[in-house]
Amino acid sequence: MIGWRFLLHRRWAGYLAITIVFAIVCVLLAMWQLARRDEAVAEINRVASNYDAPATPLADVLPSPDSYDPADEWRTVSMTGSYLVDDQLLVRNRPLGGDVGFDILVPFQLANGDVFVVDRGWVPTGQQQNLPDTIPAAPTGTVSIVVRLKAGEPRIGNGDLENGQLASIELPVVAEQIDRPIYTAAYGLLASEDPAPAERPMAMPKPTPDEGAHLSYTFQWFCFGILAFVGLGYIIRQEYRRANEDDPEEQERAAERERRRLAKKTDSQVEDEILDQR
Repeated sequence: MIGWRFLLHRRWAGYLAITIVFAIVCVLLAMWQLARRDEAVAEINRVASNYDAPATPLADVLPSPDSYDPADEWRTVSMTGSYLVDDQLLVRNRPLGGDVGFDILVPFQLANGDVFVVDRGWVPTGQQQNLPDTIPAAPTGTVSIVVRLKAGEPRIGNGDLENGQLASIELPVVAEQIDRPIYTAAYGLLASEDPAPAERPMAMPKPTPDEGAHLSYTFQWFCFGILAFVGLGYIIRQEYRRANEDDPEEQERAAERERRRLAKKTDSQVEDEILDQR
């Protein structure tokens, strides 16, 4: 009788090592999905707490042009000054509602001379050219505005700077284009203007809370890791039966398993098997 001695062969150590590595990878992927879910939940909580909160003066939230706390994303801030309409820029390839268009960036100069970049909203691509057909003008003179803070974006290509188009809201590039010192860590999505113009670009919609399927994927990866050991156990059991098929005790157990298998079959299934064997 061989018993379980076949497991001492080094190939089984290899099988075990592969199973352990696979399970570790599954656990790491599960933890990564949990981390992604935590990020999604944190973003949902930020939107819930900041999006409709009372507006705070800009200087109280961003004490310097290069300061920004990610926890302040979507926070509403207020400021008074005037739009630098001659320095307006377009950010191309911006999706909204299944369409692609442009975000309208207009620098906003505060009373102390600092400049803050405001995304006044979205306009669709024109019908006959790769530019908006019309762009609602920003109000002139002294304006009080409320915006929601967003972090500056990374570089995506170089844009079409000669025509006043950007590929992303990369604030240092915006500073170079308008040749003025600006807030370089954050910009604002326009919420309201006073006095309000008759028409303005389409406002960005409020983010919809969505955790995604990360929790489901986490459960699946843990299950895959467990199933790897279940599969290894099944292979070991089958190998044990094959290696000990000449042992009387194992032959008796095999006969009992066959009796149970046949007991579960219907008469028609048994007859079909008999006919197949002839």
